[in-house]
Amino acid sequence: MRDVLSMVGDPALASALILLGAATLCYIPGGVNGAIVASHLFYGDDVRKYGSGNAGLTNFYRIYGAKYAWCVILVDMGKAAVAVLLGTLIFGPDGAVFGKYFAGLFCIVGHMFPFLYRFKGGKGILCSGMTLILLDWRIALAGWGVFAIMWLATKYVSLGSVCAAVTLPVMTFAVYRAEADFSVIMTLSLLMAAMVLWAHRENIKRLATGKENKFEWHKGEAGKKQK
Repeated sequence: MRDVLSMVGDPALASALILLGAATLCYIPGGVNGAIVASHLFYGDDVRKYGSGNAGLTNFYRIYGAKYAWCVILVDMGKAAVAVLLGTLIFGPDGAVFGKYFAGLFCIVGHMFPFLYRFKGGKGILCSGMTLILLDWRIALAGWGVFAIMWLATKYVSLGSVCAAVTLPVMTFAVYRAEADFSVIMTLSLLMAAMVLWAHRENIKRLATGKENKFEWHKGEAGKKQK
């Protein structure tokens, strides 16, 4: 960051360039979608043609089964790890917390709106979940714990995801309220949660009307013909 400041001269312009560069670097890995990669690689197909049309783990599992679900998990969680690492490197030790939140946000943006796939991606749950783990163990415990409880109690993955998203700003306040740049960090957490809620807006409507599909364990390609 100091090198950029010295080269540009104008601190405001240098800061803008750093933020733009960091956002781009974190958006790019976010755009590599695990469900699309796995459906192309193992089935010569596109997961978005079936089921809910969503490029996420739940739709992938409903269509193709569990055999290659590991690939979806590996890609979507791995890209979040790459993005957060980039964020911490770019912003350094003094801005590590900000860097993690900033990187997580733009990784989620990349996942939801991937330029590689005509800006039609997934809902950001796996990459969000990995981001929670890398932010702080307490944030991860709350988010993953709420997700597991709501999912197992109701069998609605979407409900677990939405509830987990809501925990992020709550836990951010609890864990980082003493940070000097807390207001910025809190804003980023609210944006991350809002994006996940927005991505689940149709699920929320179906939950409210009792029309949401429950998660069911199965083997094989039970849902593939349901376009």
